[in-house]
Order: sequence, then C-alpha cells, then structure tokens
Amino acid sequence: MNQQHVQELEDINPSRKDADIELNDNELEPGTERLERRVKWKLDLFILPLISLGRTDLGNAKISGMEEELNLSPAAYSLAANCFVIGYILFQLPGTLLLRIIGPQWQFGGAMIMWGMLTAVSVKVTSAAQLQGMRLTIGAAEAFVQGSVFYLSFWYTYRELATRGSIVHACNALAGAFNGLIAYGISKNLEGHNDWHAWRWIFLIEGLIPIGASVLVMAFLPGTPQTVRFGFKKEEIDFAVQRSINSHNDPEGKLEMKKIYLPLMDVHFWLMAVMASAGQFCTSSLSNFLPSIIRGFGYSTVNSQLMTVLVYTCAFVGVLLFARIADRTNARGFTLAVSSSISAIGYALLIGLTNDKARLAATCLVAFGAYPHIVLVLSWMAMSITGYTKRGAAIAMINMISTAFAIAGNTIYSDPPFYKKGNAAALGFEVLCAVSAITTSLYFRRQNVIKRREKYSERANGLRMKTIYEIGDKHPDFFYTS
Repeated sequence: MNQQHVQELEDINPSRKDADIELNDNELEPGTERLERRVKWKLDLFILPLISLGRTDLGNAKISGMEEELNLSPAAYSLAANCFVIGYILFQLPGTLLLRIIGPQWQFGGAMIMWGMLTAVSVKVTSAAQLQGMRLTIGAAEAFVQGSVFYLSFWYTYRELATRGSIVHACNALAGAFNGLIAYGISKNLEGHNDWHAWRWIFLIEGLIPIGASVLVMAFLPGTPQTVRFGFKKEEIDFAVQRSINSHNDPEGKLEMKKIYLPLMDVHFWLMAVMASAGQFCTSSLSNFLPSIIRGFGYSTVNSQLMTVLVYTCAFVGVLLFARIADRTNARGFTLAVSSSISAIGYALLIGLTNDKARLAATCLVAFGAYPHIVLVLSWMAMSITGYTKRGAAIAMINMISTAFAIAGNTIYSDPPFYKKGNAAALGFEVLCAVSAITTSLYFRRQNVIKRREKYSERANGLRMKTIYEIGDKHPDFFYTS
C-alpha cells in the first residue's frame, strides 16, 4: 500500500490509529491471499524451526556437582553467570548490525558452531576462574545468534512479528524445559560415568546439539527477501520483497555508521529500554537460579531439575499467549502491562508464602508473566523505528542495556534458599515495567494526534520530500502503534 492510500485511510476515519500497521493489514484479492498464505507457510517452515535456539544451561550444571567440584561460592557462581552477560553485551551491536552483511544463515550457523564448541570444551574446566573465562567467550558467541527479532522483521509484517518472535522465544523457554529433562536423565544415568560428575556430561551433550543444528541452519535458512533463491518461486520472492518494503525495510539495507546513535535521541527508545531491562532482570535471574530456587522448596537435586520443566512450560505458554494477544488486538502497551502485573503477583506470593507447593505455583506464575516481556518489547521496538541501521541499532542497544541489568539480577540473588532480596527487586522491576508500558502507549497516542493535526502543514509537506528510510519514524505519514 502506498503512502497516498495511507493518507486516504486517515481522511476516511481520522480516529483510526496506527496507520503503519494498517499498511500491513489491508484486504487482499483472493489470488493474492492464496499467494500470501503460501509465502507465510514457507517462511514459517524454513525460518522458525532453524532460529529457535536455547541458551547453554548453567543453572542445572550448578546443582549437578559443579558447585562442589569447583568449590564455587555464591559470589563465584554469580560472577560466572555475569561473565556470560558481559561477553554478550560487548558483541551485541556488531552481532546485530552485521547480520545482513555476513548473511543470516552464515552468521547464525557459524556462531552456533562456536557456541557449541566452547560449551563442549567447558567439560575440561577445573576452577572457578576457568569457568568464568569460558562463560565470557560463550556469551560473545551467543551474541551473534540473538538478532532473531531483527531478522524476522526482514520477512514478517508488523501484525505477524510478535507472534513469530514469540514462537522463537517460546522455543527458548521450551529448550530450558528440555535442558531440565536432559539434566534429569544425565543425573540419573551418567553421574560418575567415565569418572565425570553429571555437570560435565551436561556441558558436553548440550554443546554438541548446536554444532549439529548449525549444518541445517547454513543449508536451509533464507537470507533476506532480496537474496533468497532456494525453496521459493519468483512470484513468491517478489511478494516477500513487497511485504518487507511494506514493513519499512530499506531494500538496500546498507549499514550507515552515522545513524547508529540515533535511537538514543528518541524518548520511546528509553521507555522501551526500561521495559526490556525489567524483563531481562527477571528472566535472566530466573534462568540461572531456577534449579537452586526450586531446590530451596525442599526438592532433591534430581527432582529440582525435573520441576524446572513445569516452570519453563508455563513460560512457553505465556510467551505464545501474550504475543498472540498483542498481534490480534494491536494493544501492545496494555498487553505488556498485563503480563508484568501477573509476574508481579507471582513475585509477591514468592516473598509472602512459606508453603513449598504454593511457592512453586508462584514461580510458575512469575515465568508465565515475565518471559513474554522481551519479545513483546523487541517486536514493538521493531515496528516503532524504521531503516536497517537505526532499527538494528535500536534492537541491539536495547538488548545491551537490558542485558546489563541481568548482571544486577544475577548478583542480587545471593541469599539462598528463599532469595527474598532478589524477588523483592524483581517485583519492583515488574511494577516499573507495567507503568512504563502504559506511559509508552500514551506517548505514542499523543505523537499520533500531533502528526494527524499537522499532516497538511508546511513542515509536514517539506518532510515528505524525503523518504521514510531517510527520516524514519519522524516522517509525517508514519504512525506509531500503541
């Protein structure tokens, strides 16, 4: 749909909001609708299974003999978790902005090989310092496979982005559950085998899996709509390219160094950074300390690993549910506020309850509400900023800022077995996230009102002389989604 059509929509119904979304949501002719279904089916088939990757599993390794064998204090373990985060932060910006230059299939596949090899090599560590060094390099490698929402924005319309991003993110949660099952099986059957404690087997097996999967990624993952060849007919490629352009993707996709800092000038970037930081604080600390938290409920080490499956399953359901609600209703801020509120209730119950089963249920509630945050924020950010460099830099910098708060989360969870200090901090972050979501939604609505009021002004007409790729969301015909 061209900009004139967008303007016509505004003239017909001035109360309509989010014209940028309508651009992706227009009715199609029957033949075109069949073509779109076919293209989306192929995209879902080729993309989603290949980028749905889980992170390496430090939490289950900790309670599977690593803590005792390496003589890890709570501070040393927190430092190991934080070293991963530091490596991740340092390489997040190049890991996102180089995506189109290197090629998604080569970058993701190569990073998976490195991440898998480094995880497998971790079986040889003999001290806390060696573990911390390995976690730093693993974090750096994983930074190059975490640009999934940015990559998805090349292919999917705004109305599809959160749902597809949620499938990837939910599979990460499901991978956490799968890791729990692997750890449970290893602890039951391989403890002491080859004179290794179970944690070494966990690292070896979970390192080999991404190495094997990398072959599939490099062979079958599509690059960009402009470069894809395998598996798509010409009319499907042309349609995919048009869908990408409709979502304000620059067909050229050049890296422009002068635009990297531009997101830092936007109010909504910082509001979303607050929301993402709250999400990272909660999910990172939950991921790293979940087995230890559950063990504090009175479960054995082996059963603690099994119980993590239940918590991650709740996270899996929450991610899919809230993202689908966001895409169907287009109420991005309200959906995020609701998920934050549910997680806040879970943290409040964790702090106040003493019954072990009730606290396990509260942990499930936390995971159900907290895990959707990241994908909801990143997909909202992707549809609020245009252009390859600015959009990529915004997503990368939000990941960097929010991941820095994961360090705080990993550090503050230092009072086992109840971790009341960490849970209280997480509760505060969830409340802040809910308030920020509503504030961002109101801010976007206000900006849209101003754009509509001034859409025929001299200034707006002057701005229309430039393309949306040049001035991004400041363009008078671009409207925010609230």
